[in-house]
Amino acid sequence: MIELRGVTVRYGRTVAVDDVTLDLPTGKIYGLLGRNGSGKTSLLSALASFRRPAFGVVRVDGADAFENPAVMRNTCFIRDTLDCNESDKVRQLMCFAGWMRPTWDADYAAKLLDLFEINPRKRASSLSRGQKSAVGVVLGLASRAPLTILDETYLGMDAVARAAFYRELLEDYLAHPRTIVLSTHLIEEVADLFERVVIIDRGRLLLHEETDELRGRGVTVTGPAAAVGEFVAGHTVLGEQSLGGVRAVTLDWHPAADDVARGESAGLTFGPVGIQDLFIHLTSRAERLEATR
Repeated sequence: MIELRGVTVRYGRTVAVDDVTLDLPTGKIYGLLGRNGSGKTSLLSALASFRRPAFGVVRVDGADAFENPAVMRNTCFIRDTLDCNESDKVRQLMCFAGWMRPTWDADYAAKLLDLFEINPRKRASSLSRGQKSAVGVVLGLASRAPLTILDETYLGMDAVARAAFYRELLEDYLAHPRTIVLSTHLIEEVADLFERVVIIDRGRLLLHEETDELRGRGVTVTGPAAAVGEFVAGHTVLGEQSLGGVRAVTLDWHPAADDVARGESAGLTFGPVGIQDLFIHLTSRAERLEATR
């Protein structure tokens, strides 16, 4: 079990992560979602023991993770920039990772380098932005670390390379289960990988749910404006649109079968809300509520 208890990260007077308490059962793929500046990278830095929280603690199996060699040896944190000297060759990075990681698979790393068409003799300075991202993916996946954190690692990769990354991530996770935390803005592309979703907004934990539960959480109700207004009364509205006499309202609610039947008899239609749409509605609503305080 990975536990975050009251984790707060500050940069001077700026609070990047605000009192986050979270349990992450191991052996799952987590999607960490948040808008730009929401505190995702700061939270991941604390989770990976790269940064000591100003307040709170991160524990892995009951042990304080910060400056704990046993925990950090089994944690791999790959950021959106390749952390290395520009003069380093790719093969040197692979050798260094193998020296650091007891779970490193050199054969798998070589396979991934071939997949992404990366020449191991090249220096980091000669790699394109997409190639540097691909090298980060190789370091993250081939580490097979019990806790693998990928912070928008795909940046710069084209659609074909990203699809290969997602495929490899899922296949290798199924063959070698571990805890993977994936931070991303491309929600629709990777939503099917997530087993659990964590959403933070303005440094605060907004949501942590099983993906299947989240998919069934929202509903869009569409129909004549008056009928929609009567049907949605008393429920939490995430967003709405109107065109002429037609109104569409997105609710943070999962209606029962009899509710749907009642709505359909009044001429209403019901549609699911995807994870990306729900994320947009939830974070937009959080912003509106913050502005009214």
